[in-house]
Amino acid sequence: MHFSAKPAYDDGVHAASGSSPHGPQWPESHNHRIVFLLDAASLLEERALRDWIAAARPADFAAANLEVLTIPSSRGKKARRALDPRLEVALASDDNPLFAPLRIAWQPAQRDGVHAARLSDLLTLGDPRDPGPLRQRWIRQRHPDRCCIVAGEPATAVDLRQRWRRAAGTDTGHTVGLPEFVARQAALALERAERRLRGTRYKVPRFVHEEILTRPAFRSGVAAVARELGRDEAAVTNDAARYLHEIAATHSTYVIDLVANLIRALYQQGYGGLHYDRADLERIYALAQRHPVVFLPSHKSNLDHLVLQSALHENGHPPNHTAGGINMNFFPVGPLVRRSGVFFIRRTFKDNATYKFVLRQYVDYLMEKRFPLEWYIEGGRSRGGKLLPPRFGLLAYVVDSYRRGKSEDVHLIPVSIAYDQIQDVSDYVAEQRGGKKEKESFGWFLRLVRRLRRRYGNIHIRFGEPLSLADALGPPDPAAEPNPDEQNLTLQKLAFEVSVRINRATPITPTSLVTMALLGVVDRALTVEETRSALANLVDYVRSRRLPTTGELDLEETDGVQRALDALVDSGVIACFDEGPDAVYMIGADQHLTAAYYRNTIIHFFVNGAIAEIALLAAADRIQGATDEERLSPVDCFWEEAFDLRDLFKFEFFFADKETFRREIREELRQQAPDWENAVKGGADSIRSLVRRIRPFSAHRVLRPFAESYRVVADALLQLPGGTIEDSAFQSKCLALGKQYQLQRRIRNPESVSKVLFETAVKLARNRGLLDEDATNLGDQRRAFAEELREAVRRIDAIGTLAASRFAGLIP
Repeated sequence: MHFSAKPAYDDGVHAASGSSPHGPQWPESHNHRIVFLLDAASLLEERALRDWIAAARPADFAAANLEVLTIPSSRGKKARRALDPRLEVALASDDNPLFAPLRIAWQPAQRDGVHAARLSDLLTLGDPRDPGPLRQRWIRQRHPDRCCIVAGEPATAVDLRQRWRRAAGTDTGHTVGLPEFVARQAALALERAERRLRGTRYKVPRFVHEEILTRPAFRSGVAAVARELGRDEAAVTNDAARYLHEIAATHSTYVIDLVANLIRALYQQGYGGLHYDRADLERIYALAQRHPVVFLPSHKSNLDHLVLQSALHENGHPPNHTAGGINMNFFPVGPLVRRSGVFFIRRTFKDNATYKFVLRQYVDYLMEKRFPLEWYIEGGRSRGGKLLPPRFGLLAYVVDSYRRGKSEDVHLIPVSIAYDQIQDVSDYVAEQRGGKKEKESFGWFLRLVRRLRRRYGNIHIRFGEPLSLADALGPPDPAAEPNPDEQNLTLQKLAFEVSVRINRATPITPTSLVTMALLGVVDRALTVEETRSALANLVDYVRSRRLPTTGELDLEETDGVQRALDALVDSGVIACFDEGPDAVYMIGADQHLTAAYYRNTIIHFFVNGAIAEIALLAAADRIQGATDEERLSPVDCFWEEAFDLRDLFKFEFFFADKETFRREIREELRQQAPDWENAVKGGADSIRSLVRRIRPFSAHRVLRPFAESYRVVADALLQLPGGTIEDSAFQSKCLALGKQYQLQRRIRNPESVSKVLFETAVKLARNRGLLDEDATNLGDQRRAFAEELREAVRRIDAIGTLAASRFAGLIP
């Protein structure tokens, strides 16, 4: 037997009433002497608990078999903190007494049948669950239903001593004493019992530092780190304790309620509503009752964590332990969010063995206790709109913890958070043009709040299919010999799969489709009816593929298109000229990167189709230009070109493995033309005829900015004499060359001049050895790279010409 939660009341909740509050049943002593452990934050609470004991004691239970002790209170700034010395005596007695914890729980006022704390109450009266002595007296007299007695499961001295020894391992000299351990276990039992009263949204860890620092695994691990570093163990222990204090979240139920109310007030300034499926959260809640869950959301805005926390709080979920960058730990935001679940970690710590050890121990603790985790798998916010490549750091810690048997399973929850429009997008555009990221501070936070004074539409949260580590990796095997290469590959596959599931769950918004349509029309304004026409094939594509949307798109009707255009005009993304007979719309001046951001949030749904279009044209060109001796297979040519394009854009998109990619392309073309393979076998003219049947054309909308941006980098590399580059200077060179090409109309899309795209192009060039000074024929390789991109751009332009012809009614 050990201290654990039990139903504190016969029917779940009994309220205090007058001077003799109703409470839990008298503990079943089984002939043991009973020692009540009172967790009281005030004299009023202690008197109420003692009154209940006196009133509830059965007539046949001798007063001599009863003792009442106090333990350090878990609440109240001036509450008793000293340990009653009689506790040690009681634990050492020969009669093996039964220890029964008791506490008073204070409830917020009841509104609409629910005890909930309102923002006005929290800001004016303080924490309703931890009232001061005067307020306690007032509540008990006026609202006795808000004063409740909570009991933890009792345990005998023998049981508690055995548990203490198990917790200490073989080294009882370096752990807490038995009385301190018992007091802590009593407080934990009361927390679990009180959670039945408050709800699981307040399931938060207690005594995190004390529990982790006194664990045998922690102490032995610190000793190993000290030996590895050649340092004094006491000094390493002090560093470890300091790092744990720096990292760990320190929850407060008051701050959890306060932050939840502040978040709602904050996002509702700029957004109309927060939309998600409650059934999804119910399923995740059921998973979290059995195993730890890790939420891995996309990162588009500084509001991402806040709105996800709000949705979870509204549905009774406990706050996630959310990893935040240490740069966000500024006053007053840092202290607030730390006490509502955020733990802060340093940006880099790979050379700090002690810090890495402490973080691993903290993650182990959260996994063992089944506390939910959260972080952004992309690392930082996406500046270009599409999902960034995943970071492996924290995921590696969780997978390692699972492999070592800290949990029987862990469920990774992919989360897509989509916005009709984003208040941060102007900052992203500035950074893409070479500007520096603004440092987070209180002034920065105030500017963020001020931006929310205008309307940005709605926020949409979608939960992807959970990914079980037990299913993906097999059962935990702590004794297995680790294979670093194999584990690294497995980690990459897990992260990749999570990213794919985030993309798969991402809903298509009217904003994203309208910007995609308008960005596909270069140097021309459209009427509302023309915009609707430009959208028609895109909408049909979305519906025929059953792609996720934020609701009914309503873009087949003029009114729906008009609403979407008006919202974008209000934010300045689209310019409207309405002084002629018909209002016409086009992407606003210097707004192409903004519009591209919204388009890029959904282009992953169209990438395979775009690749198929270009590969078909490339195959037709090769077949037409082949000599009689070459005798190329049209189908083989097509697949070679498709895989070459997959390799060209491999750092931009989450492509499936080669066989799955082949199936996806085949299915994409089958949806367009069931007889596509026969058409390809028919030769160049047949292939071009097949291309003209595709609806919608996607390459010019989806891939042109990437190909044009890569071409700028390829041309800039041709102008360099050597292999290595200095990243910052080369970025500036590319931005200048891109602007020149834009003015010369050598690139068609202004959004192609983007620091984000240039960075990825450099990554590809480095991967191909084009920045290696020792490479043979470096100039020839760079010229081949530039030619490959010129050909890709030429074929994309050909698709754009076909799209313009269809829009003009010249082809069906």
